[in-house]
Amino acid sequence: MSRPAFIAGISMTALGKRPDDSVKSLTAEAVTAALKDAGATTDDIQAAWFSNTRQPMLEGQNTVRGQIALRGLGITGIPIVNVENACASGSTALLQALHWIRADAGDIGLVVGAERMVFPDRPDRVAAAFAGGTDIHDREGVLAYIRAMGGEPPGEGRSLFMDLYAAQARAHMALHGTTQSDLARIAAKNHTAAALNPKSQYRTPMTLDQVLADKPIVYPFTRAMCAPVSDGAAAMIVCSEAGLARLSAQARAVRIRACALLSATERAPDDLAHHIGRRAALAAYEEAGLGPDTIDVAEVHDATSYAELQQIENLGLAAPGSVGARLIAGDFALGGRTPVNVSGGLVAKGHPVGATGIGQLYELVTQLRGEAGPRQVANARIAIAENGGGFLGVEEAATVVTILERPA
Repeated sequence: MSRPAFIAGISMTALGKRPDDSVKSLTAEAVTAALKDAGATTDDIQAAWFSNTRQPMLEGQNTVRGQIALRGLGITGIPIVNVENACASGSTALLQALHWIRADAGDIGLVVGAERMVFPDRPDRVAAAFAGGTDIHDREGVLAYIRAMGGEPPGEGRSLFMDLYAAQARAHMALHGTTQSDLARIAAKNHTAAALNPKSQYRTPMTLDQVLADKPIVYPFTRAMCAPVSDGAAAMIVCSEAGLARLSAQARAVRIRACALLSATERAPDDLAHHIGRRAALAAYEEAGLGPDTIDVAEVHDATSYAELQQIENLGLAAPGSVGARLIAGDFALGGRTPVNVSGGLVAKGHPVGATGIGQLYELVTQLRGEAGPRQVANARIAIAENGGGFLGVEEAATVVTILERPA
């Protein structure tokens, strides 16, 4: 039986455009707050995992990003591992820390993700960073996939991923009768929830009509349905039972029931039963000994509002093709049957790629502790996060699904 593992402390900075900050300062802000939340000091940390994806391309800092970012905090000498796995980097870093704990290699570890993404003076580098999340040697294959799914050719000034998601959304609309209004309801739900989250990049509630009337990006998406580029960081202190006993935050620690990482496979585009998100969800449910009927609150990777719909299906929270009706019934909103993205999701809270997976878990830990204030999900006990990244073949290149349980 594997050793139990816990999140003893966790933090997230405010997300958004932070031109006066650096990867170092964002890291320091997040780590300092996570240590305080756990009742820990830097001397307690036995190993660290650092998640970042953009610093090499946008700033030129590479290879030893974590060692550099953590040095100013006095975190030196211990094992420090740099983790990059597209948008799933932060949750992948957590999985590596879990393996370390379960292997009895240590008791208290640090997982941190930090990202500076907003560089108005470097649009070409920003675009290249996004394009690098696909196979750059098979550009024609990516374009052929977009065409086959009914999408539009990539457009100037927008991320290639918006075109990929738009093509998938159009295919889902053709298969299940999903409408643009369904996607707009998801975005409106999330923007409205973000107004209750002081750390969100956008905090303006939106109605269905306001989402539909926003600036068109690529059909069926308007701007409000697409995640922005964001600066920010998030950090967590993970530990074994022995490590937890040495800290002062035992009563607020959240147990990690499961964490499953999978990569893309060769499958037919319409074989959604074997979608990477579905396979990762099933693996996490099996590890946790739980099923979708036990989930009280979820955070999913809504880089676009279609992605949220897709992942609701993949997690088994709704049958394929039924999400639209469930949205109208309010099932996935705060106060509904299974609230999803009450943080505001990526489309409103923000998407600092290397920190995103940890940021999702920050929201879920806050919910399970009962500390979410006006966005609190009542009696939340079991929470799930889906964090996907990159694109390879017909799906995300990597996906992590994590299941958490509140303290007894």
